[in-house]
Amino acid sequence: MKNRATIAGLSFFALTLSAGAEVVQESLEQDFLEVYGDTDMISIATGNLQSIAKAPAVASVIYAKDIEAMGATDLDQVLESIPGLHVNRHALGYNSIYVFRGIESSFNPQVLVLINGIPISNLYHGDRSLIWGGMPVKAINRVEVIRGPGSALYGADAFAGVINIVTLSAQDIEQNQLGAGVGSYSTKDAWGRFSHSWQQWHLGLVVEYHNTQGQDEVIESDLQSILDFLSGTQASHAPGSVSLARKNLDIRFDLSKGNWQFRAGLQQRKNWGNGAGVAEALDPQNRWSSDRYNMDLTYHNSQLTPFWDLQAQLSYFDTSIESENYMRVFPQGSDLTLIGFGGVFPDGLIGTPESFERHYRAMFTANYSGFEVHQIRLGVGYVLSDLYKVQEHKNFGIDPDTGLFLPPGAEVIDVSDTPYVYMTEGDRKNSYIFIQDVWSFTNDWELTGGIRYDHYSNFGHTVNPRLALVWSSTRQLTTKFLYGKAFRAPSFAETNAINNPILLGNPELDPEKLTSFELAFDYRFSEQLSFNLNLFHYDWRDIIKFTADVDSNTKSAKNVGSQDGRGLEFESHWQLNSDFQLEFNYAWQDSYEKDDGRADASQVPQQQYYLAGHWQLLPGVMVNTQLHWVMDRLREPSDSRPEIDDYTLLNLTLSYVSENGDWGADLRIANVADTDAREPSEWASPAAALPNDLPLAGRNVYVQFHRQF
Repeated sequence: MKNRATIAGLSFFALTLSAGAEVVQESLEQDFLEVYGDTDMISIATGNLQSIAKAPAVASVIYAKDIEAMGATDLDQVLESIPGLHVNRHALGYNSIYVFRGIESSFNPQVLVLINGIPISNLYHGDRSLIWGGMPVKAINRVEVIRGPGSALYGADAFAGVINIVTLSAQDIEQNQLGAGVGSYSTKDAWGRFSHSWQQWHLGLVVEYHNTQGQDEVIESDLQSILDFLSGTQASHAPGSVSLARKNLDIRFDLSKGNWQFRAGLQQRKNWGNGAGVAEALDPQNRWSSDRYNMDLTYHNSQLTPFWDLQAQLSYFDTSIESENYMRVFPQGSDLTLIGFGGVFPDGLIGTPESFERHYRAMFTANYSGFEVHQIRLGVGYVLSDLYKVQEHKNFGIDPDTGLFLPPGAEVIDVSDTPYVYMTEGDRKNSYIFIQDVWSFTNDWELTGGIRYDHYSNFGHTVNPRLALVWSSTRQLTTKFLYGKAFRAPSFAETNAINNPILLGNPELDPEKLTSFELAFDYRFSEQLSFNLNLFHYDWRDIIKFTADVDSNTKSAKNVGSQDGRGLEFESHWQLNSDFQLEFNYAWQDSYEKDDGRADASQVPQQQYYLAGHWQLLPGVMVNTQLHWVMDRLREPSDSRPEIDDYTLLNLTLSYVSENGDWGADLRIANVADTDAREPSEWASPAAALPNDLPLAGRNVYVQFHRQF
């Protein structure tokens, strides 16, 4: 299958080149600016808005109009169109794992997600949130993605890739809009976008509400099924549906005047079902919640003094992981003798960890353009991240009042603020400074060099450089040579976990490190036809893994892993005529772990294809189709399960906008062919808890309406 898929991709490439030859000949004499245009702009490559073709990074940008055309309702659907990026799933809540170039881990701290350039990482796992619940798209102006390291600008966790979500400003909302949507799985949505200007004040507001029961695909067998077989119990809820109920409220607020801008946001998650379970044991009653608040105040002045562009920013981010009921790690009636818990738990094994964090940031940047061929960017900043409250209720472990182990069937007790809580509270302070120089030493060559120094209160300092040489080889071809280093800071779950019955933290951990080399080509025959080819190699060291402790049934976090990777990414954009556009990309990667010799990286696709067509069928009527092939995912060397099946998903969106543009409607059919697509679940010796992996949604339908006024 691998060879057939590769041949198919190369055949498509050859056909596209052949069909575009006439277009190429007709456009050779076009002006340089006409070739490159001025619409594909990105800011996260250097911190300044610039043409993506000239940016010193392998980057992609997806605008609101592109998101609307594909009918996407969630950020994950948007990101699946990026070459070299695959959205995997974690059993807990089906949380998204953004896999860049074969770099994958359970909680995905190796990817930095920004909202308007500000990180939303949590201390607990280093991810976006354990209670993520997705991100809607109605407030998004554009999504910028860098594939590869970005620590020289953004510091920790800008490791495998960086995703910057730029929200709508008040000026971006040209017309007020109200909308509603309904779909499969009892999905109900409503949203509104509003803007108002008064004198020199500009106000923007976006409100989005989402309520769903979530997909109902079935988990045939879970970890409790194995325990039932060994213990003679019948506690498992499998076969049973994954638990993916959601009740989300997202609000974005923007207020600006002159050089000042204030933004605030709320991501509230309620009734959050935990997917395949906390310990890969189904429990349909478990419900979590999370409140995530953010606000930032920015002062930006490009004319305060000659040659200086100055920006100062203060920001605040508050996030929580909370429970709406006691969380059953294992269901009622579980006999957990075989895994060291000493008997039958009539009410189930209950463990309810909760955490609350605050993040304060201050940053100042200055761009100096007074040199003829240099553009200097300087930045300093300070971050205080505080895991200020940890709570836990459970019916196992040690009773703080007696110092004795709780027997099976004991009442739930509160171990918060005792030595027996699952994780200690604490904070992390980070101060940093960086410098970047963009040196245009000839008309055709531009060298971007940068370095960032970070100091952390809990593990010391780290230095991360970058170099990018961008060569305008011809009027149509840009060649990029890229080098960079990155680091990933240990999470508190890896350093501060003290009473997890299986996994223990290690305060002596070092950050993970990555060194990357890339060669990229951007060839634009015309505004209608373009190609990109990227070649990369990376070296990932000091990977943090939980490894078995001597003379104990626990595992502790240690810097023990290493992985090398190489690959390529190809993409093509072709505007055949005013009514039809094709997009195609292909990604291949070969990543391998080097712990004990060479072992191919598991769980990640070695090949991906993506093909999208946008067709203006009639005035006001647009048809969008997307085909996504995910291929060649390997099991871990010790995993005895059958190979992971490849899958192909077909999505179809039909959109209509009235002649005067004041109302519209969309019909989206996802997984048109009702393909049985699955993402791999983790292996645990001697058997996988979820032997049949994690089923993705089958065919589902969504209809939305909107009106502008």
